[in-house]
This record gives sequence, structure tokens and C-alpha cells, in this order.
Amino acid sequence: MKFVNLFGRMKSVVIGMIHVRALPGTPLNTATLPEITEEACREVEIYQRAGLDGLIIENMHDIPYTFDVGPEICASMTAVCAEARRLCPSMPLGVQVLSAANQVALAIALASGLDFIRAEGFVFSHVADEGLLNACAGDLLRYRKKIGAQHVQIFTDIKKKHSSHSITADVGIAETARAAEFFLSDGLVITGTATGVQADPVELREVAQAVRTPVLIGSGVTEDNVQHYLDANAMIIGSHFKRGGYWANAVDPERVKRFMGKVNELRK
Repeated sequence: MKFVNLFGRMKSVVIGMIHVRALPGTPLNTATLPEITEEACREVEIYQRAGLDGLIIENMHDIPYTFDVGPEICASMTAVCAEARRLCPSMPLGVQVLSAANQVALAIALASGLDFIRAEGFVFSHVADEGLLNACAGDLLRYRKKIGAQHVQIFTDIKKKHSSHSITADVGIAETARAAEFFLSDGLVITGTATGVQADPVELREVAQAVRTPVLIGSGVTEDNVQHYLDANAMIIGSHFKRGGYWANAVDPERVKRFMGKVNELRK
């Protein structure tokens, strides 16, 4: 399976988040691209020393998010991702570009030698805080084929956080997962309702029983609750690894070290 070939294990993979500072052209940008890249690389090195299984690089500070992501974001993220790849040539690396700039993320991954992307809006429409987000699976996988990036895996959020799902309230999370699997997702990401909010362990079990595709937890995993998510194929962790447990702060090496110590004991 592609997932185990990439990460070297099938369960309890730990993927850390690198939230790059606000990029050029966005409202909160105050740093130059070299400064942004340098800070991101410091966090790469922290995670690498702690023994994480993989990383995702994301432009989360580019608030407020827009569906109209410009070429400056693609160029900036490619520069950051390429430098991260240079620092850790063998570690699995991925990228996510907000908001729902999934084709941009694929182009970045291909150009900078990354292994996967995290994609929003893969199946079913929903109302996100940025606006109406429509399904993209057909266009996205055709684009991946067109640019020769079939080796780049696509992990897809289902019942995405920061969104209303009332228009698909009659479609349960297991049915949504089966639809994403049918549309060739490489991995299904389950989250809580917002960044840092705990995902429902019951939903993890429900989705895992419904599909054969890898299932990833995308929010809310902490040192205190990680035992509830060890059966997931992977846990994507951002907020808990930051100072004070807040996503916008810098990565705290001690929090990362403690978490990985516990996980390594639990998954022996």
C-alpha cells in the first residue's frame, strides 16, 4: 500500500504541522520571504530531531482566506517547501494551501519534491467560512495526471472543520468516506469542528469500519487523549505542538518531545 510505503508504518503515524508566517501580499504579512523560510526551517529541524514520521507545510497565517490564491502564494510556498525538502531529503513531507487551493498544492508538491498534499472540498459541497466550497475530486485527479504527479498522494478532509454541513445533513460521515474512497482519495482526514478541537473517536471507528482507505485524524490530538487515536493510520498535530497549545505560536520543542515520548511507548 502506498501509505505504508511512504511512512514505514500503517498505524499511529505522527505528522506535524508547520504553519508558515503570513506570506507576501496577505493582510498580516510583516516578514520577508527569507525570514519566513528560515523560521519554517527551524521548526522542520525541531520536528526532525523529535522523530516525527512526517510534516505538512501550510499557509495558515494567510487570514482571511480566499479561494482566489495568487501566483505569489504558489511561488512563496514552493520556495519554503523546497528548502524544507533540502533539509530532510528522506522524511515524508506534504503541503496544504488555504483555502482549497488543491491544484496549487499539487503543483508545489511536484516542483519541490514533496510526497503528499492535504485537500479540502474533495467530495460534496459545504459552506465554509470562506464561502461555498464545491467538490473537486474529478478536476483535481485529472490535474494530477496531467502534470505527471501521480506519485503525490492526496489526503482529503471529509466533513471539513470550520464549515456548515447542513446541506448534506442526510449524508453521514461513513457515507461521505465511502464516496471519497470511490473517488480515489489516498487518505481520509477526520477533524473536530475547528482548529484544535478534538475529533470524535466514535467517528474514527465508524469511518475505519466503512472503508479500506487510510484514515487520518486532523485536529485535536494531545498528549492527554492520544490513546483514543492510536488506531488511526495517522494523526496530524499542529496546535498541541505550539507554545501554550495555540496554533499561531511557535513550535515548543519540549511539548513535541513529551508527546513523541508517550507515543513511542504506546505504540511499542
